[in-house]
Amino acid sequence: MEDKNTKMNSKKSLIASGLVSLALLAGVALVMAKDSSQRKIVVFDPTLNEAARDELLAAHGAVKVKDLSLINASVVLLPSKVNENALLQRPGVLRVDEDVTVYALAKPAPAPQPSQVMPWGIDRVDAEMVWPSDNNADPVRVAVVDTGISASHPDLVDNIKGGHNAINPAKSWNDDNGHGSHVAGTVGALNNAVGVVGVGPLVDLYAVKVLNRNGSGFLSDVIEGIQWSVANGMQVVNMSLGTSSDVQSMHDAVAAAYNAGVVVVAAAGNSGDAVGYPAAYPEVIAVSATDSSDNLASFSSRGPEVDLAAPGVSVYSTYKGTGYATLSGTSMAAPHVTGSAALVLNTPVGAYDANGNGVWDPSEVQQKLQDRAVDLGDLGYDNLYGWGLVNAYNAVQP
Repeated sequence: MEDKNTKMNSKKSLIASGLVSLALLAGVALVMAKDSSQRKIVVFDPTLNEAARDELLAAHGAVKVKDLSLINASVVLLPSKVNENALLQRPGVLRVDEDVTVYALAKPAPAPQPSQVMPWGIDRVDAEMVWPSDNNADPVRVAVVDTGISASHPDLVDNIKGGHNAINPAKSWNDDNGHGSHVAGTVGALNNAVGVVGVGPLVDLYAVKVLNRNGSGFLSDVIEGIQWSVANGMQVVNMSLGTSSDVQSMHDAVAAAYNAGVVVVAAAGNSGDAVGYPAAYPEVIAVSATDSSDNLASFSSRGPEVDLAAPGVSVYSTYKGTGYATLSGTSMAAPHVTGSAALVLNTPVGAYDANGNGVWDPSEVQQKLQDRAVDLGDLGYDNLYGWGLVNAYNAVQP
């Protein structure tokens, strides 16, 4: 019996050792997967006050990470499925959602800095034809909900007006990945003597950091980023990120932003298949990616949720630090639409004022961008290009 126990213990040791080795090899990815399985978004009845919510959570072993007031929810760590099921039975708890992982929709590829050039995508959407009319998107407020924005980049720094780190509010929103800075450059890099120029070169940029240095993060942090954007008066939110998971809490947050008057633009996805989330939600302008020949990129997601297309292949823009990079992805396409929306917001609403309130509403901005797009693919709407290739110059005309 002693020999058998010794062998069993030895076998357990070997298995444990193997698991530790696998964990070390998997690194951050394994840690994130573990955290994601424990992190939940608990959505409450709005009539339940904060003290009652906290009492409910504590009674079921939940450790609160943060509150998401935009959707009447709390992000928690739950020790087991049993605790989750028990919590769901309590009056006042509407839903428990998975706090899934969300990813940036491009891969980094740094490139050297030249004298200023106009990226082909900026030229293709005719943004430069708008600027002589003194419309440079100043002072439209755009939130780049992403990996942050480089706080030291000479092509961005004068346009950056602030930001927020939803991962850790005590830390900087500075970009430690590069993806968010690339997106920000397409939206609004300065029209100066170096690097590149964006669609709206005097736009007010806000860095909302929701993804980490690896370009991934929790859905709850994305929701907090949207919440911050609404609370701080953002007019356009760019989300060049996504997940294949349709989580109601994300939809609720997007709908709340839309209802607050925020234009929400998102990358359709890089799966070459169905549109991801949040782009697939009806409140969002979903953007597919085209190449320099106006063909749909092979990687671009497509489907009935696509609203517009924009340049997304070999797009040159700002990067982390003071660098520049050429990237591809629907992540690169979305900011062309975001910048165009900012230019539209700087014009009178005119005949597009469907509800007669005298200001641009998200549906009105989207309608004008769609009406003035350059039709590609099948005549009229199609699942590849939506209503067509966004055109900033056409969109600002009366």
